Amino acid sequence: MSKTIAVILGGGRGERLKPLTSARSKPAVPIAGMYRLVDIPISNCLNSNVYDIFVLTQYLSASLNRHIAQSYRFDAFRGGQVTVLAAELTGEKGESWYQGTADAVRKQLHRLEANEDDDVLVLSGDQVYMMDLADFVEHHRSLNADVTIAATRCTREDAGRFGIMRTTADNIIHEFAEKPDDPAVLDAFSDPAGAEASGDATRTHLASMGIYAFKARVLSKLLQTDLRDDFGKHILPTALAGDSRLAAYPYNGFWEDVGTIASYHEVHLALTEPVPRLNLFDEHFRFFSRQRFLPPAKVGDALVQRALVCDGSIIGDGATVRKSIIGIRTVIGPGCHLDRVVHNGAGSFDFGPSDDPLRPALGVGEYSVIRNAIVDRDSRIGKGVRLLNEAGVDTYHDEYITVRDGIIVVPRNGIVPDGYTF
Repeated sequence: MSKTIAVILGGGRGERLKPLTSARSKPAVPIAGMYRLVDIPISNCLNSNVYDIFVLTQYLSASLNRHIAQSYRFDAFRGGQVTVLAAELTGEKGESWYQGTADAVRKQLHRLEANEDDDVLVLSGDQVYMMDLADFVEHHRSLNADVTIAATRCTREDAGRFGIMRTTADNIIHEFAEKPDDPAVLDAFSDPAGAEASGDATRTHLASMGIYAFKARVLSKLLQTDLRDDFGKHILPTALAGDSRLAAYPYNGFWEDVGTIASYHEVHLALTEPVPRLNLFDEHFRFFSRQRFLPPAKVGDALVQRALVCDGSIIGDGATVRKSIIGIRTVIGPGCHLDRVVHNGAGSFDFGPSDDPLRPALGVGEYSVIRNAIVDRDSRIGKGVRLLNEAGVDTYHDEYITVRDGIIVVPRNGIVPDGYTF
């Protein structure tokens, strides 16, 4: 009987997400105060009854490896695995580290132990979405496709960031272009009728989400035939030019590639809406992560509006928290004001006496004011700090904070002294 195997790509260096990726890989970056980005594709798999899962890692992977080992353990009756496959060198002449998405899968293909009639899902480890992967695979099989690409609609302005495609009425792909910048190509791939049918006339192009289903034998053949590095740039055009049958899987749900500080911040703020498109409260689609057995959140005489407040967090008297994410074990001091802040929490509580009286405690010190910011894990913000970026600076860096896309970022383990103002 054929089975479905999932391969989750651990991502590259994550330059556009720094400083969040300065000491960890993109899939290990926190999301929604209590998860990691890698939990999203793994949860998509588990909710779709896909239990053979491999995570391919390379850059700064220690935190990611530890999280996966502590979070995902299957019992002997269900079976399955979430296995980390780290990049490795064997000493063979001419070998190298992963050079791209396709190269990473090629180098680990033998470890998947896939049979010819199996299907292999290739998923990104740094995207935010909810998808029924069982339906995706069924669509792939019903069209007898060799390769199926999950596809969403985008505007002409955004089309150059993606692989875009043209399809027949039955979703068979007959043209594909990876991140085109030629206006003539963008015009040729425009599909106003499809945009109209989707309910948004501005979304004129059909874009690849970087989520693929392959017949295992076809994946193996393609990776052995084309020895180049990238799925979108190399392998998919080779497949289309050959005798492979490519199909699209139209997807209308929420999907976001959180590749920049701005998109990371925006995705989080969207979670505070009354009914967000990414609904963490859907009982039929649960997000899984490490069990921490923390106490409930504790809110003093404070004003909290449109916020997610995670387990173990404490909000002090007189504090105001608006449209913000308060991660696990976050301590917000009395009189603080947080507006549009993503706080990624802490790995421990910090209630004992300090060896250094000048070193702030974990969390946010009393009477600090923070707006439009990301405060990474285990940071220490002193008393009376003002992080507002009132000058509207787009890019900035000093020993305490970084500003990217106009968003203030306090790095992981960062320390902002009492009274600091920006």
